[in-house]
Parts: sequence; C-alpha cells; structure tokens
Amino acid sequence: MKRTLAKLSRARLPWLLFGLIGTALAPVASAADGAAPHAQALELGPELVPRPAQVQAGEGTFTLDADTTIYANNAEARAVARLLRDELASRQGLNLAVRDGAPKPRRGEDEASAYVQLVAEPATGGRDARADERYRLEVTDRGIRLAGPPAGLFYGYQTLRQLLPAARQAAPLRLRSLSIDDAPRFAYRGMHLDVGRHLYPVAFVKRYIDLMAQYKLNTFHWHLTEDQGWRIEIKRYPRLTGVGAQRKETVLGRNIDPYVGDGKPYGGFYTQDEVREIVAYARERHIAVIPEIEMPGHSLAALAAYPELACTPGPFEVGTNWGVYDDIYCPKEETFQFLENVLDEVVALFPAPYLHIGGDEAPKTRWKSSEVAQAVMRREGLKDEHELQSYFIRRMEKFLRTRGKRIIGWDEILEGGLAPDATVMSWRGEAGGIAAAQQGHDVIMTPTQCCYFDYGQGPSKYEQWNLGGELTLSRVYGYDPVPAALNPEQARHVLGVQGNVWTEHLKTEAMVEYMVFPRLPALAEVGWTPQAERDYADFERRLRGQFPHLDRQGVGYRIPAPHGLADVMRVQEAGEGDEYRHRFALVPAVPGAKIRYTLDGSEPDARSALIDGPLEVVVALGQSRTLRTVTELADGRRSGVHEAVLRYRGYLPASVPPRPSRVGLGYRLYEGSYASLDEFARAGEPSKQGAATSLDVEGYGLLRRYGLRFDGYVEAQADGVYRFALQGDDRSALYVDGEPVIRNDSYDQTLHAQVPLKRGWHRLRLDWYQRDGGRGLRLQWAAPGAPLRDLDAQAARH
Repeated sequence: MKRTLAKLSRARLPWLLFGLIGTALAPVASAADGAAPHAQALELGPELVPRPAQVQAGEGTFTLDADTTIYANNAEARAVARLLRDELASRQGLNLAVRDGAPKPRRGEDEASAYVQLVAEPATGGRDARADERYRLEVTDRGIRLAGPPAGLFYGYQTLRQLLPAARQAAPLRLRSLSIDDAPRFAYRGMHLDVGRHLYPVAFVKRYIDLMAQYKLNTFHWHLTEDQGWRIEIKRYPRLTGVGAQRKETVLGRNIDPYVGDGKPYGGFYTQDEVREIVAYARERHIAVIPEIEMPGHSLAALAAYPELACTPGPFEVGTNWGVYDDIYCPKEETFQFLENVLDEVVALFPAPYLHIGGDEAPKTRWKSSEVAQAVMRREGLKDEHELQSYFIRRMEKFLRTRGKRIIGWDEILEGGLAPDATVMSWRGEAGGIAAAQQGHDVIMTPTQCCYFDYGQGPSKYEQWNLGGELTLSRVYGYDPVPAALNPEQARHVLGVQGNVWTEHLKTEAMVEYMVFPRLPALAEVGWTPQAERDYADFERRLRGQFPHLDRQGVGYRIPAPHGLADVMRVQEAGEGDEYRHRFALVPAVPGAKIRYTLDGSEPDARSALIDGPLEVVVALGQSRTLRTVTELADGRRSGVHEAVLRYRGYLPASVPPRPSRVGLGYRLYEGSYASLDEFARAGEPSKQGAATSLDVEGYGLLRRYGLRFDGYVEAQADGVYRFALQGDDRSALYVDGEPVIRNDSYDQTLHAQVPLKRGWHRLRLDWYQRDGGRGLRLQWAAPGAPLRDLDAQAARH
C-alpha cells in the first residue's frame, strides 16, 4: 500500500539544484584553481531579487578594478554614474573616473575595454509606465553596458549593485559574463507608511524610500492624516497641526477595551519644506509619492481643530485609542470648501498624478441623525447614506480633476456608486478590486491577507509586534495580484500591488524595519517578475544572498525560520510499526548563522544544543513532538522561536449521525463580548438556536459582540488525508470528531490543517465570534488530490 506523508508547509529546498541565475552568477575559479594571481576570482555576491524577466549566461569574466572607467551619454546617465562611482568607492575602495560619451578602443586595441557604459535612452512618457522601466544589462569580458530609459537605467543600476559583493574584497572584482533583459510585470509597485498613529523622522522616511528603490518599487503611499494625528502642515489652517497633530496620550499596549492610556502627550508633523525635501528625494530614485488625506472618515484630528466641520457641535479631541470613530466630516458646504483649500496646498506639494482620499471605515451614525446630512440626501435624491458618501467622494474627485489629479480610494468607495475616474485600492480581500475592474476601473491590489505588513510574520505567541493577523513570507510571495475571476480585458485594469504598514503598535523605526523585512523583497518580486517565472524555493535561495547586503546597511530584519523546518504528519498504514523516525535537514536562512533546538517542549536558548547535521526525531503512534529552533547570527542577534510539529497517527474512525438526521448544521447563537476562544468555549446557554444551511454569519440580526457555534456531521467519501482551511473575523476554531484541528486566534487570516479520516460521517464543530469591525467566516475542505472547496452546509446533517 502507498505510504502517506503529508507536509503542512513548504517542501525542503532542493539545494543541489540551481536555476539559470545561479549558474550565471556562479563563483569564478580562484588562483588556487590555476587562475593567474591578478585574476583571483571572487564570488559575485547575492542572487538577484526581484528575479529579472530574462537572464542568459555568457562566457568569460570582466575584471572591475581601478583601471575601469565609467562612461555616461547624457545628464540622466551621469546621475546614475555618480551613484555607481560612490557605491564602488564606499563598498570596495575603488575610485573610478566618470567621463562623457562612449568608450573607445585604447591604442593598439580593436575594441574598447575596461569600461562601464551607461546609456540613458529617451523615455516614451506613455500611459504604460512599464515601457520606461525596462533595461538591458550586458557583462562581457571587455566591459559592462547598461542601457534603458532613465527609470530603467536606475533599476538596472540596482541590479548591478546586487552583483557586487556585500563586503569589501581585497582582490579585483571579477563578474561572470551575462546578459539581462528586464522589465516589470506591473506599473504600480508600492509600499505604504502610516505616520498618523506614529510619526517617523525625515531621515527614516528617506531610508524607507532608499530600501524601496533597492528592490525596484516605484510608489510611496504616505498616509498623512488620521483620527490620532494630522501630520502635514497646511498654512491656511494652522490649527490642523497646532491642535490636530497632538494627542494627550496613547492607548497603553493592547488595552483598547477597556481603555487604558499611557498618560504621555504625543505629537508632531512634517512641514511643507520637509515634504518637498522628501518628494524630491523620492523623485531622484524614480519613486512617486502619493499622499493620503482621509475623508470623510478617520477625520477626528481635523474635527478637534475645526469642530464646525462635524455634524454635531463637539468639542472633539484627537483620538487616543485605536479603532474607528463615529465622528466624521459632515457633508456641508463649509466642509467641502475646507477640503478644497487643504487639497490645493497638498496638490502643490505632490507632483504625482494621483491623490489618495481614503474613503474607508466611515460610520454613518452621525449622518443618519444629522438634519444637514439628511437635507443633502433629499436635495440630491440619494436613497441612503452610502450614496451620500458616494456623492461626497464624487465632489472631491470632480474638484481634483480640475487640479490635474486622479483619486485613489479604499474599496469602500464602491459603496453607493463609484466616482467616474476613481482607482480602487482593494484591501478587504479581492472582492472590491474584482468588482471595480469588472466595471472598467483601475485597481491596486492590497488585500489584508497578503499585503498587510503590520500583521505578524509567524504565530502570535512568538511575535512581538503585530496588529492581529499572521502574514508569512511565503504567503506574501505566493500572491498573484490578478484574480482568476477577471478576463484578460478586465485584468488590464489591475495596475499592480502594494504592501501596507499600519503603525498602531509600531512606535519606532526599528519596529517598522522588522515588520517590513524580508517581506518587502517578496512583494517586490510579486510586482516585478513574470508570474510564470516565480518560484518560492528559488526565491528563498536568492533571498539568502540578500541578507549580507541588509546587514551591511544595518537593516533590522526578522530572521526567517530555517529552510526545511516544516510540520510533518505521518499516517500509519497497514504493517507499519508503533513509532516513526523523521530526519529534518535544516539550513539557516541567513548565511553563517547557527541553529539551536529543543524537543522537550521548552523554548531554546543560548544553552540549547546546536544542529550540525541532519536531526532524527522519533514519535510514537498517536503522539506528536515539537521541534523548536532559534537562529543565532554572527553579530549576536537571535531569531524568535520557530517550530515544526511531527505527528504520527491513524485514521479517525467514522461515526453514525443521530437519527432522524436533519439537513444542515445545527447552530447556537451567543450574545456578548468574548476575549478569547477559550472564553467562548465556556459560553453558557445560547440566546437562539436552530438549523443553518450556510456559514453566513451576518443573518442573525446582530452587528457585533456575538458568537456562533455550528455543529453537525459531514461525510468523507473515501479513506484519506483531508485538508481544511479556515478563515474567520474575528476568531474561529475547528474541531473534527472532538479533536481541535485549527485554532485561529488572529483575525482575517486563513489557517490550514490536515486530518486523516476513514470513509463515512464525521462530527464537525465550528466556533466563531465577532467583536467589532468586519464579519466573515469561511471553511473549505478537500478530499485527497482534490482542490479546496467551500464546505456545503446543506450536505451536512445534525
């Protein structure tokens, strides 16, 4: 009988198999291998991230040394030449001359040699920016030639930087011959930074932009206004920064409900001169800066400064707690005049073609009870407050068009009707982006499940700083921004992808860097590399070579789990014994690091054993063992705890559902606020119960602070290992035949599990509860070899 061995996460890397890029950039033979002493070879440095569209290996090598001259054909090329010159001087101690024109043969030579030629070609300036981001890089035995439009030339320079060693080398640099033809998949490749919750110095914003440019990202989304702080100087309205940029205190840690403050005043903002400085700095790196000025919601800081813009008299104070506030801009003429005046100053500071107007999480509570708002609805023939928000957004879009700007808004701007020229930023999953693209609107994909970098990078019990979800490196990398639901014409409206960094719990620059890296390089490859050329195992191999560069720059990245550390479930088949032996072959994700481990349930520390080869772990039938590791870097930094669970078990026997059985799952509704799944599991008597033919959690007459328990039997059609995937907002848990299978302690993420089931009926229990915000529950399952599909509650029995 065929043995069953199911791996619950990524497969072990094929370390002996290298792709084309690895071959093209392989180390050159050293003098010890027979090369001349002056041609001593050095490893060319890390593999390339993002992976270029096309790479072809050549023959021979080029020696980059003090005799090399950099040539530039115009001002744009000279700008890149100066960057390369300074880079080589600081990293390798090479001081190369920069000259105008093209290289010429030296006396007695037929061809030019010892050159780096930079050729800036004319930009097309067309609607598709990708044409101006292409480049061609050629390394031959005589020199290096890099050509492309100004933006493409800059990106080619970033590729060339990665071919250089991270650490200074004593011998001349020898680069393997190769040619690269490259261009991005998407025109929009962005990163976002929220400075409303926590403010960061100008120097850090510039560093953030530098790191974006290093990985060929081209758009910086700067979130400048929030309930908790207004961060941009508006000269016409000085109270926006005099009052709106300051809050009396900040919620202490996670003490949101009930609220506990830290008692420390917090504030600050960017002057218009500082904004100009940052925008100019980004432009030099071919990054557009898109400001976000929130409306109509997330505007409490502005209302604290100018309470007359609200629907109620106030007074208001700048938000000190996280979450969503009911007080938003009132749709009165004074508000529109205020916003137009504000945006006039903002438009003058930001040359990018877009301006982000927010549009998300705007409660309609005040509008419903406001005579002013209701009068606008009657005057404009609007049927509800969602259409009133659409009217609000349309007015601002019409104004911004007169200033030469197009608007971007979060996907809530779809509600009530979309403004004619609006671009939708889809964050609540992909549904908003799909709907917008199907309506012919441009879309930027940034769903929480794949693009929110404030979410933790591993299980919450081992992560210090996260808003509440879990977003692994592999999940970021695995995202395809073009949904399968779109046809080719609709797919053309997907402009690209963006990573978001919300900073409620990120007080310092170090925290931001930790949350962004190494997920930013993964997202960069999502946005740049053709989908067919992407492979996670290959990315991990190339990412390993990026860490020395990040170390040189002092980037405080999260240390990933060792390669090969993955959950394993072994299912006992006929004739197999009562214990199973598994060999883990672990490789540290960061070169030169050490791995320490435990198997006794404790967390590893500096006294724990080192892994110096394959590690054999034995587990008894019906039991599990947890391998926990920490990675230690040469500079003393240590990773958090990473773990893998090894299970050896038999199939769960089928059971017989009670008779007479009824169609669907049974449900119990519990009203109240629950702090954890454990507390919900102890809930008392339900307020309501009955039969459910779907897992829709919105049809029970409650908006928040309630929970549901679904219970019943589902049928496995054959023996096998069944896969389950559970996503819930806020919290959810799955039990099969009484065993806990998935515990989803973080909202808006999907967790997976595998369970070996005998053919027949199996009892399923699903716990879910909601506190505030969005509501959602999805359970999928799949038989062996079949794709995941939504669990059909009508096929269940209870």
